[in-house]
Amino acid sequence: MVEDDAKRLEEGFGNKPVPEVDEEEHKKDILISTEKVVYESGGSGDIIDRLEEKKSVSEPREVEQVKGEEEQPLQVKQKSKRVATLDAFRGLTIVVMILVDDAGGAYSRIDHSPWNGCTLADFVMPFFLFIVGVAIALALKRIPKTSDAIKKIILRTIKLLFWGIILQGGYSHAPYDLAYGVDMKKIRWFGILQRIALVYCVVALIETFTTKLRPTVLESGPVSIFTAYRWQWIGGFVAFLVYMITTFSLYVPDWSFVVHHDDGSTKKYLVECGMRGHLGPACNAVGYVDRQVWGINHLYNQPVWSRLKACTLSAPSAGPFRKGAPSWCRAPFEPEGLLSSISAILSGTIGIHYGHILIHFKGHAERLKQWVSMGLVLIIIGIILHFTDAIPINKQLYSFSYVCFTAGAAGLVFSGFYVLIDVWGYRTPFLFLEWIGMNAMLVFVMAAQGIFAGFVNGWYYESPDKTLVYWIQEHVFNNVWHSERLGTLLYVIFAEITFWGVVSGILHKLGIYWKL
Repeated sequence: MVEDDAKRLEEGFGNKPVPEVDEEEHKKDILISTEKVVYESGGSGDIIDRLEEKKSVSEPREVEQVKGEEEQPLQVKQKSKRVATLDAFRGLTIVVMILVDDAGGAYSRIDHSPWNGCTLADFVMPFFLFIVGVAIALALKRIPKTSDAIKKIILRTIKLLFWGIILQGGYSHAPYDLAYGVDMKKIRWFGILQRIALVYCVVALIETFTTKLRPTVLESGPVSIFTAYRWQWIGGFVAFLVYMITTFSLYVPDWSFVVHHDDGSTKKYLVECGMRGHLGPACNAVGYVDRQVWGINHLYNQPVWSRLKACTLSAPSAGPFRKGAPSWCRAPFEPEGLLSSISAILSGTIGIHYGHILIHFKGHAERLKQWVSMGLVLIIIGIILHFTDAIPINKQLYSFSYVCFTAGAAGLVFSGFYVLIDVWGYRTPFLFLEWIGMNAMLVFVMAAQGIFAGFVNGWYYESPDKTLVYWIQEHVFNNVWHSERLGTLLYVIFAEITFWGVVSGILHKLGIYWKL
């Protein structure tokens, strides 16, 4: 969503010189032309030549006169197209977010894992950060002046922080509560857009400040792409060190919190810790840092760990707390906290690496070899760390194994989309994902955050529970299929995802995009 400039990028960022055109050879081409089928994905690509003799005059080629001290030969100005995979991948991420947010309550298996493990919902955030990184690599190539790039990065970061606080800080109560406003003593300072803002700002600034410190042409060798962009990897490594050292060395003392009940009564709970390096829900350093920095009243008050077996008999679904449940089951926890967001910088770093490969490697086979091999290595590292119990895969902590596993999965999905859409040309089946990806911010706000549904619910008949949204859910889906679970799923697929796919397509045809 923050990388909307990338959706209209042209990928011609190669360092190869543009071929010169001989005037006599050009005249011969008028009689006998070469028809080329070019799979464009950059300044050059895989070319399949089909030679056909034509008696008719060939189409004129676009040429550009290069001015200098002496008149230079005419040069062919090659046209290229942007990689449609970027928009489709971004659109897929938005679609999965809508699906798991609105249907996850009915199908807990696709909702966030209560603690260790990885479900469909747990791929959303790292997929966002991955595609943010890819787009940064492409977008900043179009801003030659460092000062202009810095201004754009800072302004975009501020916009993301603003919208994050408005949408997830407690000010908006859409779609079900027809109210707005938040108690500043309880405002939630961090959330999805705030994490994206932090990762975007750090990764983009490193990319901008190191522009003159890297070579314009890659040297030969399997690690040349890594050494050319070593400062990006150094930045990611620093984030990794900060996260790991803090997680395993910070002492977490006992802490307490107060629960306010509906009847107005309050109860204070104590969580006993006094340890270091704990990776469980109660005494981890991630939660401790957020409690110290933001304050316990400013954290997310419905953490997914409440669906653990230790907390409820309804696990993995939500339900009433079991008798004798640990006190921390009722405690707040910030899933997009400060320390875990520092770890998330690695997701953006891996994403920008995939963008660098897209820029420097022009052949499909070479790109895919780089992407797939790295994706597989990351997944293997994540699996080994998880199943050896060294570092479990955990979205709430944004553990290193989680970074590796989800970034590897993002790389493989991105590679698969690239093969289907940009190599084989199967673009039509994925057009609705492209359209959503082109207007990702709009769909995120209106659909994923429920602003449009909240607006519709504001026009009710007799009582707030009699609205068009409720009527469609009940009479078109639930009653027809005689199942609330299946009805909820179908409502999300057709009344939300399909609807916004159509809307995004119309907006694309009209050239309307919401950019930050």
